[in-house]
Amino acid sequence: MSWFSIVRILFLLPLAWLAACDSGGPPPARVAGGDAKLGRVLLAQYQCGACHQIGGVAAARGQLGPPLDGFGRRSYIAGSLPNAPETLVRWLVDPSALKPGASMPAMGVSEQDARHMAAYLYATP
Repeated sequence: MSWFSIVRILFLLPLAWLAACDSGGPPPARVAGGDAKLGRVLLAQYQCGACHQIGGVAAARGQLGPPLDGFGRRSYIAGSLPNAPETLVRWLVDPSALKPGASMPAMGVSEQDARHMAAYLYATP
């Protein structure tokens, strides 16, 4: 092996290692038809913060439900439902339809409002 080859390996090896490192996880999930800015407003309007802490949502400091910061990095919704945009939309519209006996009440959220709310939850770090 030539001196040039050794230098090249020593130079490229750290670059390859950096490329393989986790750069903060996967990009946020996209919610078809969802507008994250509107979703933030709707989370406040539906008073989700009465039960949940939600970063960026005024007065969302509830302690009854889990905090919703970093929601997109979670594996499950409500502890057992795979975390996927369409599942979250359905959950926001009618939680007990997906998990009978769920402690989260149906809040009268329309499917379109749920899309916006889900877009915000997936976009927040």
